[in-house]
Amino acid sequence: MEKRFDKQSTECLTNSDSKAYQRVDRYGFEKSEDFKHEFHEELKADYVAVLTRRSKKWSKLLQDTERVEKNMKVKRYVRKGIPCEYRSEIWMACSGAQDQLESNAGYYDSLLKIEHDSKLEEVIRADMHRTFPDNIQFRVSSQPCLQNALFNILLAYGHHNKDVGYCQGMNFIAGYLLIITKDEEKSFWLLDALLSRILTDYYTPNMLGLRVDQEVLGELVKMKVPAVWETMKRHDVMWTLVVSRWFICLYVDILPVETVLRIWDCLFFEGSKILFRVALTLIRHHQTLISQSQSLPEICERFKQIIRGEYVEDCHSFMQKIFMEPGGLSSATITKFRKMWRNNITADTKTPH
Repeated sequence: MEKRFDKQSTECLTNSDSKAYQRVDRYGFEKSEDFKHEFHEELKADYVAVLTRRSKKWSKLLQDTERVEKNMKVKRYVRKGIPCEYRSEIWMACSGAQDQLESNAGYYDSLLKIEHDSKLEEVIRADMHRTFPDNIQFRVSSQPCLQNALFNILLAYGHHNKDVGYCQGMNFIAGYLLIITKDEEKSFWLLDALLSRILTDYYTPNMLGLRVDQEVLGELVKMKVPAVWETMKRHDVMWTLVVSRWFICLYVDILPVETVLRIWDCLFFEGSKILFRVALTLIRHHQTLISQSQSLPEICERFKQIIRGEYVEDCHSFMQKIFMEPGGLSSATITKFRKMWRNNITADTKTPH
């Protein structure tokens, strides 16, 4: 498999680059027909000011240290946002992906040169045209087309982690990584950090980690937003029905791009607890709307409504809220619920029906 990737092709785009890019955002995603230009221009002006301040602070921090360490200062910086120009470097450092890349020189290239599993190739290739059809960089007509680099990353990972191989959802995650890093090998090691360490058992064949965390969210909602939990229970709605895509896609194609990237900033630094904070904030903020639902279809529709609109589009304000609105969320509590539900699901699987 030939490794071909022009790093310049995924530089963060700006709306002023050319007339061709006036209809897309800085990452190459087309703006929707109901795009509110006035609101977003105002939001953009405010956010650019925030990013300018953060960029100066990050620049000084990186000048003063040879290697980014995981400490309270960096944690505070990450929560306030990583400017686009530093995002790849910080993700790599905080996730351990940089250490893996340096310790395994040439490994990624070697995975692309081995004999490939034809079934793995087939299932990955089938998803290529479904990956970000609204992003101009992933279209076959693009020069170069990022589908080639994305295919390489997913194929290499399938051989690297045979327990996972490939499953739907990974293409969106790897695609986002590619847009930000502009580098196949870095994207590969970041994908490995997510799937092997941060989101354990999310993408294995039985998806046990994903199933467990959906039920853990239910326990957290019961604690922190009981009105919603009662509504879900009354209408016998399983959490997997309304939040499975939130978790498996890490909010990609669920929330606005800039908001997802801010979530990922924290995900790479703090781990999977961030996914719960985001979900709890969305549910808690809209608890009245959800609680008014009178049927299962209505609940599903309300869960679609709460991921749209100005509340989630103002990414800086939203990220401040995820650390305030749900209140305290200890790792011990999450670990306790995970252990309980892992045992429940495992026992249920073993029980003959």
